[in-house]
Amino acid sequence: MANELPKKARVVIVGGGVIGCSIAYHLTKIGWSDVVLLERKQLTSGTTWHAAGLIGQLRDSQNMTKLAKYTAELYLGLEEETGQATGYKINGSLSVATNQGRLEDLIRRADMAKVFDLKVDVLGPEGCKDHYPLMNLEDIVGGIFIPSDGQANPIDITQALAKGARNGGAQIFENTLVTKVNHSGGKITGVETESGSIKADYVVLCCGMWTRDFAAQLGVTVPLHACEHFYIVTEPFEGITSDMPVFRDYDACAYYKEDAGKLLLGAFETVAKPWGMDGISPDFCFDELPDDFDHFEPILEGAIHRVPALEQAGIQKFFCGPESFTPDDRYHLGASPEFDNLFIAAGMNSIGIQSAGGVGKVVSEWMRDGHPPSDLNSVDVRRNMPFQGNSNYLHDRVSETLGLLYATHWPFHQYKTARKARKTPFYEQMKAAGACYGETAGWERPNWYAPEGVEPKYEYSFTKQNWFDYSAQEHKAVREAVGLFDQTSFAKFRVEGPDAEQVLNQICANDVDVEPGRIVYTQWLNRRGGIEADLTITRLERDVYLIVTGGAGQVRDFNWLKRHIPEDARCVATDVTSGIAVLGVQGPNARALLQSLTKTDMSHDAFAFGHSIEIELGYAIVRASRITYMGELGWELYMPTEFAACVYDVIVNAGDEYGLKHVGMHAMNSLRIEKGYRHWGHDITDEENPIQAGLAFAVAWDKKGGFIGRDALMQIKKDGVTQRMVQFLLSDPEKMLYHNEPIYRDGSIVGYLTSGMYGHTLGGAVGLGYVENTGGVNEVFITQGKFEIEVAGIRVPATASLRPMYDPKSERVKA
Repeated sequence: MANELPKKARVVIVGGGVIGCSIAYHLTKIGWSDVVLLERKQLTSGTTWHAAGLIGQLRDSQNMTKLAKYTAELYLGLEEETGQATGYKINGSLSVATNQGRLEDLIRRADMAKVFDLKVDVLGPEGCKDHYPLMNLEDIVGGIFIPSDGQANPIDITQALAKGARNGGAQIFENTLVTKVNHSGGKITGVETESGSIKADYVVLCCGMWTRDFAAQLGVTVPLHACEHFYIVTEPFEGITSDMPVFRDYDACAYYKEDAGKLLLGAFETVAKPWGMDGISPDFCFDELPDDFDHFEPILEGAIHRVPALEQAGIQKFFCGPESFTPDDRYHLGASPEFDNLFIAAGMNSIGIQSAGGVGKVVSEWMRDGHPPSDLNSVDVRRNMPFQGNSNYLHDRVSETLGLLYATHWPFHQYKTARKARKTPFYEQMKAAGACYGETAGWERPNWYAPEGVEPKYEYSFTKQNWFDYSAQEHKAVREAVGLFDQTSFAKFRVEGPDAEQVLNQICANDVDVEPGRIVYTQWLNRRGGIEADLTITRLERDVYLIVTGGAGQVRDFNWLKRHIPEDARCVATDVTSGIAVLGVQGPNARALLQSLTKTDMSHDAFAFGHSIEIELGYAIVRASRITYMGELGWELYMPTEFAACVYDVIVNAGDEYGLKHVGMHAMNSLRIEKGYRHWGHDITDEENPIQAGLAFAVAWDKKGGFIGRDALMQIKKDGVTQRMVQFLLSDPEKMLYHNEPIYRDGSIVGYLTSGMYGHTLGGAVGLGYVENTGGVNEVFITQGKFEIEVAGIRVPATASLRPMYDPKSERVKA
C-alpha cells in the first residue's frame, strides 16, 4: 500500500469496493496514471465482501446487457493479467419459469440477446433439469440457459482490479476517511481526509450505501437506501458438483450458487427490510446484521420445494448484510449536474460484481471524453429529481425495488410504493373521471380511464391487458372527435434577457429567431451531432422564451441548458415546471370545442399550426399553443396552476356536445407511434443524430452563427448514414410490441425496435427502430426487403416504412 498522501492528483476516487477499484483500473488503462483511491477502512469492507459473486450478462436493455457482457469478458483474463486469483469460473446460468408470463419475459430477453450475439438457449422443463438435476420439475414450464455466465469471488475480483490499478500507477490508501469534498465556483477542487487534503481535477464518489448522505453534504442528489439482504450457506450434501450453474428461480424470489461443495441460497423477497434509517456509521466494516429467520423462512420453504435435497441439508451459515438499492433499480452513474468534474458511481442494486467491469469502463471514458461513451440515459444520475433524495421516500420505495429485481418485467408495470409524491392540479377531478394513474419522475399521470363500474387497476400480461379496449376507445376519440389530456408533467423552462435569442440559437439545431407567438420544434445536439434533448420552444416576447420538454428529463435538460449559457450572457433560465399546468385538447373537434369557450378566433387562418396565443377561457388567461404529439388538430393549454381546476371544469362541462373523452398516456403513446413521432430516451438519444432519426427537417443548417453540433452534423450529412429510423406494422393483429424486439430483413438481423405500442387506427402493433445497412437505408432497401419482427421467439411479418403510416403529409395536423 502507498504510505503518504500526495498533495495533488488528477482523480480522487472515494470508496474501495469493487466499483471504485474498477474505475481506478480502467482509468490507468486509458493512460490516466495519476489516480488516488481512498478507502475509509479496508478494500471491500462495505458490501462488496459479502456479495454472492454472480456474473450474469442478460439484462433488461441492450446497453446494460452490453456492459454486463463486457464485465464477464474482462474477468476472464483478469487473473492472467494481474497474477491475482479471482475465483472466476464459467459454469453458466439457468433461469426457470413457473408460469407463461414469466416464460415469455425470459424468451423476449433471449430474443434481445441475439442482436449482439449473446448465446441464450430457450429450454423446456426437461432441458432445465438436464442442467440442474437437483431440481423438482413439478411446476416448471421452461427456462433459459446462458452458457457464458459464471461466478467469482468478490474479494478476489476486487483485489485483482486493485492490483491492476496499482500496476498502472494508481495509488490506493486504506484506513483513510474522506471527510469533505472541496469545491469553488461550481467546480470540484479536491478532498479533505483525516490524514490531510488532496487537490484534484476530478472526484468520483463510489461510496456504496454511504453515497447518498455523503453527497447530500454537497447538495448533490444520489437517491439510494440500504436494505437487509439475506442468504444461507448449507453444509455439503450429495448432488452438489463444482460445475453446477448459477440457478435462479425468479418466481420463488431465490437464487442458488455452488460454493466450495456447499449451496448458497439467496433471496430477493417481495417486501424487503430497509436498513440504516438513522445513518450508517463510517466504522461499519465487514459487519453483519442480526438474523431474521422468520423473514427468510418463506424463501427457504420455497427452496425446499424446488430443491428437495435441501430439506435434509444442514445450514452452516445464516447471513444478513446491507446493500443499497435505488428507486428504479438502476445504477447512478456519470457527471453530477450540481458540480463540474464530480462523478458518481453508486447504487448497484445488489449486482455490483457483475456490473463493475462495465461501470469502470464507461465512467473512465466519460471522464476522459467529457461525455458518456454510449446511451446511458437509463442509469444517468441526472435522471433523478431532488425530492427522490428524501429519506422517507427512499425507505418506502426500496422496500419494493429490492424484490422487483426478480419480478416479471411486465409491460407497463407500475410501482406501488412511495406514490402520490407529485400530483397535478387535475388529480382529484381526473380520478373521479376514472383515471388509472401511473408514475413518471414522481408525477401521477392518468395512463388510462376505467368506465363506470370498472376498477382502475392493472392486470398484467404480455398480451392485450385489461385496459386495452378502454385505451382503444380513448385513441379512437382523438382520431374521430376530441380528447382531453393532462400534460402538466412536461418540464417547462423560462429563458429571458437581451441575449436569450443568441444563446438559444447556439444551443438549438433549429432557428429560434421567429416572431413572438411562434413555436419552434428543435433538438439540442452535442458536439458529436447526437441528440441531447427533443423539445419545443415558444417565443413569448422579444426577449422571453418558454421551453417545454419531457418530464423525465427535467433535471438533465435544465442542467444542459444552464451549462451552455455563457457566464457573460445577459440571459437567465428559470425552471417554472411547478407553476404551470397543461391540458391537451386534441382531435378534429378540438377547434369547435375551444371556439365555443373563447372569443379568440380559433380558425386555421387566424390561428395556424405552430402558433401560440393568450386566450380567455373561463375566468383565466390561458396560453393556447397549436401543436400536437398525437398527430391531430389540437392545442396545448398552459395556465397558472391556481386556475387549472376552473379551466378543466369549463372544458369538461362543454365537452359532451363535441364527443370529448378523457385520454391517458397509453393512448398518447399509441397515437404518437402511429404518426411516427419519436420519444427521447427510447427512439432518440445522445447516440443518434437527426439524420438517422429522420429529423433533419428540424435543423436550420445555414442559420447565422451555427449551433452546437453543426460541424459534426455537416460531416455526417456529407458521409451519409448507414442506419435510419423505420416504422413497422405487424401483420398479426394479436401480437404485441414493446421494445427491444429484433428486426429481420430477408432472414438476417438488421436492428431492433426502440419502442412499440398497439396502433388502433392502423390495426396492429406498431414499432419504431433503427435499420442498418452498409450501403445505406433508402426507399429501395425498405421496399425490396422482406421484414419480420421477432416476438417471443416467433418471427412475425411486418410492413416497413420510412414515412409515417398515419397521415404522412400531416394534413390532419394542419387542418
